[in-house]
Amino acid sequence: MRTLVKNYFIFILFVFTACTGNEPEDPKKTPEEIATELLTGASGSQTWAIDNGGSVSKDGTTVTNDFSGYEIRFIANNAGKTYTSINSNLLFDTNGNWAFSGANFDKIILSGIQPASNKEISFTKNQDKLRLEFVVPAPQNARVNALAGFYVFDLTIIN
Repeated sequence: MRTLVKNYFIFILFVFTACTGNEPEDPKKTPEEIATELLTGASGSQTWAIDNGGSVSKDGTTVTNDFSGYEIRFIANNAGKTYTSINSNLLFDTNGNWAFSGANFDKIILSGIQPASNKEISFTKNQDKLRLEFVVPAPQNARVNALAGFYVFDLTIIN
């Protein structure tokens, strides 16, 4: 009887150790992958908007009404990193590419020709909120000069 119990115990121990050792480990994500997921969500595509509690300020003054209905979607997949935006009041292009600013995975640069393009945009994410901060410098062009300033976009996730 003791031999049977001993063999049963050894068998259970063997099964337990064999099962726990064969599970594949999740590969560790790189800092770039983690930062990409902050913007694009786990699915690789996430839309952020002013609606439902977002806001925009320019030089410390609320200008949310100037960006009513603003949305930006960040996408990252095998084809690359792209974005689309709507109702940006000519501050952002309607679409383009985005990239991290060098090895700074808390700053992005959007392609395009509008004033927010090709500028370093700092971002922070806190649960379902995304904050974008950037400066549009005052150039010679009068139209863009009116848009010059320090912007803060507080956005919420669109499900």
